[in-house]
Amino acid sequence: MILSNAEIQRAIDSGDLIIQPEPLPRTPSLTDPACPYDTTAVNLRLGDSLAVPITGRPLAFDLRGGGVAALLSQIYRNQTIDPAGGYALQPGSFVLGGTLERVAFPIREGRPCYAGRIEGRSSFSRCGLIVHFTAPTIHSGFDGKITLEMKNLGAYPIILYPGMEIAQLIVEQVLSTPFSRPSQFQGQTSPAGTQT
Repeated sequence: MILSNAEIQRAIDSGDLIIQPEPLPRTPSLTDPACPYDTTAVNLRLGDSLAVPITGRPLAFDLRGGGVAALLSQIYRNQTIDPAGGYALQPGSFVLGGTLERVAFPIREGRPCYAGRIEGRSSFSRCGLIVHFTAPTIHSGFDGKITLEMKNLGAYPIILYPGMEIAQLIVEQVLSTPFSRPSQFQGQTSPAGTQT
C-alpha cells in the first residue's frame, strides 16, 4: 500500500520514517506555495557533490562476487557542484549523485515498517534525465543518503544544481516485521556508497 502525503507525515512524526532535514513546508500556502509533498510522494533534493567516473582505466566490472562499494570509491572522483553555475550533465553521460536528505526506514518490533522507491520527476524525465536505472527500492532497515544513478538520455545538456528537487520518494507499508539485512551501502553519505 502506497502512503498518502498525510500518512508520510504521520510516519515522520512517529519516527517510523526519518527524513533529515525534514521536507518543509508540509502544506502550500499563499506566502509559501512551494511544497515538497505530492499526493503520494515527497520530493528529495540533490546533495552538493557528484561521483564522476574516472575514464581511461583498464577495468571491466565482474559483478558475480558483489562487494562493489569499495571499488566504486576508486573509480569515481568526487566533484562538488558549483552552486552558481551547476554541473552540466552532457547527453549520454552518467554520474552518481546523492540526496541532500538522509532517509531511514527503521525496523522496530510492534511498529509499522516501511520501504520506499525513488523515482524521477516527470518534468526532468521529459528532458531526458533518469535518476535511477533498475534499483529504485529503498529497503526496510536502510539508513543513509540515497544514491541517484543519473544519466542524460536527452539531446541537450541538463544543468544540475545542489538543493534542486530532483527525485520523489514513494513510501510503501511492509506487511509484518522483516528481519534485518543491512546492505553494503548502509550508512552511505557519498554518492559512490561510502561513508565520509
